[in-house]
Amino acid sequence: MSNEKVYQMDFAKIYQLLVDKALRKNRTKEEVDEIIRWLTGYSQEELEEMQKKPLAYGDFFQNAPQLNEKRSLIKGVVCGIRVENIEEPLMREIRYLDKLIDELAKGKSMDKILRK
Repeated sequence: MSNEKVYQMDFAKIYQLLVDKALRKNRTKEEVDEIIRWLTGYSQEELEEMQKKPLAYGDFFQNAPQLNEKRSLIKGVVCGIRVENIEEPLMREIRYLDKLIDELAKGKSMDKILRK
């Protein structure tokens, strides 16, 4: 799938897929929300509002209020690609979130996921 297709995907649909993945692994929607807020700087209210209206996934990241400076500590493989080696900045941000949700689903503690 091309980067542009990923950027144009609906945020609300992607969000629900992330929550569903966490729930299947006995984690919670609240944990997913905490990860997203940590990574992007959105408030819970903003996050909930964005799920109610059409919003491209790329725009969700491009308009993030405050991307966490510790996100560069996120390392590892997502979809067979090392996130730290992704050249396209917007795709790297998207894959950071994928990696964090993978860590959540694998049972890591929130402190480790949020690089505390």
